[in-house]
Amino acid sequence: MTGARILLADDHRIVAEGLKSILAAEFDLVGVVENGRDMVEAARGLQPDAIVADITMPLLNGIEALELLRKEGIETPVVFLTMHREVDYAITALEAGAAGYVLKHSAPDELVRAVQVVLGGGTFVSPSLAGELFQATRARSREHGEAAVALSVRQHDILRLLADGKSAKEIAKALDISSRTVEFHKYKIMESFGLKNGAELIHFAIKRGIARP
Repeated sequence: MTGARILLADDHRIVAEGLKSILAAEFDLVGVVENGRDMVEAARGLQPDAIVADITMPLLNGIEALELLRKEGIETPVVFLTMHREVDYAITALEAGAAGYVLKHSAPDELVRAVQVVLGGGTFVSPSLAGELFQATRARSREHGEAAVALSVRQHDILRLLADGKSAKEIAKALDISSRTVEFHKYKIMESFGLKNGAELIHFAIKRGIARP
């Protein structure tokens, strides 16, 4: 064990139990929380050396929690351990200030290595995703200097549920947000990508691989 103090944030208790044993064998696990708000509070109070967090969590998702920490000037390196292998998620996470992005199906030693790398000031991305991420980043940089429009994690989740036929009320309940917030994000997606109606929104979701035809 290196003595580095690690905070774990994951709302899946069975997964969290497995992660606790992996991390505690190598580091000093100082806390385990189950949602983004508690992650922010624990980061403030415990001042860990690094945070391992899921992206999809209640109250605040991992990226929203990270953005809040950065706004407060808290620079604790964050490694996201997630099931989301979509490149858009990884780009959004890294742009928000994440130091690591590890896929949950990876071997346990990959997570340990990621934490060691970020503790040393580096950045770590799962090798199985790194090549695709590099290509996507290059493609964006070739867009004639125009800023690439990317969905936020929250918008991605809302669009996926809209494409599944969920109502704003159902989505609000599933994501623990207000119906007004759902409608706001729906409007912002349509405005950002020039979509005129619900049919175009669903087609956009299918084209992006967010929904199945």
